[in-house]
Amino acid sequence: MTHQEHADSRKQLIKLRARLLEWLVNDAYPRWARHGIDPRNGGFLEALGQNGLGLRDPQRARVHPRQIYAFAQAPTFGWRGDVAGIVSRGVEHFTARYWRGDGLFRSLVAVDGAVLDERALLYDQACALLGLAAAATALDARGEFERRALGLRGVIESRLSTTDDSFRSEEAVDTVRESNPHMHLLEACLAWAEIGNDAGWTAWVRRIAKLAVWYFIRKDSGALGESFTVAWQPSPGLAGRIIEPGHQFEWAWLLLRCDPLHSAPLRDTALRLLTIGECYGVRHGVAINRLLDDFTVADPNARFWPQTERLKAALLAATLTGEPHYWSIAHSAAMSFFPYLQTAVPGLWLDVQQPDGAFIDSPAPASTLYHLSGAIAALTTALRATA
Repeated sequence: MTHQEHADSRKQLIKLRARLLEWLVNDAYPRWARHGIDPRNGGFLEALGQNGLGLRDPQRARVHPRQIYAFAQAPTFGWRGDVAGIVSRGVEHFTARYWRGDGLFRSLVAVDGAVLDERALLYDQACALLGLAAAATALDARGEFERRALGLRGVIESRLSTTDDSFRSEEAVDTVRESNPHMHLLEACLAWAEIGNDAGWTAWVRRIAKLAVWYFIRKDSGALGESFTVAWQPSPGLAGRIIEPGHQFEWAWLLLRCDPLHSAPLRDTALRLLTIGECYGVRHGVAINRLLDDFTVADPNARFWPQTERLKAALLAATLTGEPHYWSIAHSAAMSFFPYLQTAVPGLWLDVQQPDGAFIDSPAPASTLYHLSGAIAALTTALRATA
């Protein structure tokens, strides 16, 4: 790729960002603020149907802090809705419905408030920490929310940590180690390391990054696995063979962010993850759902969220390395968004693209807004950093 082509990719990304911002501010935020929030209590709905109306499905704990994160960013994009009100009511609802009283958050609640799953999953605690960081900034209350986050971090340490510095995925199960909950815990700790005052956030960033390098990333291929035994061998059966391209990109983005905070260089490891995701996990212009550990395809469909993580990883790689081909990857990733956004009702998205390019008719998951807002924010940051 020539320097002129690099400049052209950047120029095209500027135009794509403008289109994405227009959609986000004019269509997505208004739609989800009006129909994706329960007006009775401020809680966030799990999904919107393709008719644009909310569904009364059981609500996962992780959706609430992720929607708090998505709406907390809205003012930086130019949306003038009631962000403070949405965030504060969202935090209040999440705490009232999901906090178990022991410092951890339960995983699933019905729309009417009935508890459907009392388990405290590491994944959900990580999302809660991220939501608290987003609320701290949106409500200009960093001290208050950091105190709450430190309390949660302490309970995670006491109830879910193991002797090898990793964390159990759930309190009652100690037979498996999973990379994905650790990934979201790393994301939350990075957010707090940027805005908080406690040095423990940076210590946890280093701790989780070390786990990734030592255990989650396979020594033979450089790919990141999903599920392991307590002895850090791939889990038996299919679970131990799964490689998710979206997670290769997501971990690449996070480890690139960790590099300045870590004692050992992480850039080469992160860029290897990005390369694996790009070389083996992108088919027909989109990142597919799953590979096996020999890089054959396990699930050729392509959900929307991996496309956002591909964009974030490529943008940060381009910014940090200056290598032109990462801008080309970023441009391809950003272009892949638009077929997912071609919905009859503006402000929604299609979730699953099939190998022939057709989309499955299904509701728009609320959690995708977290991925989308994060990707558009990363695009804004990268273009400003390289102006």
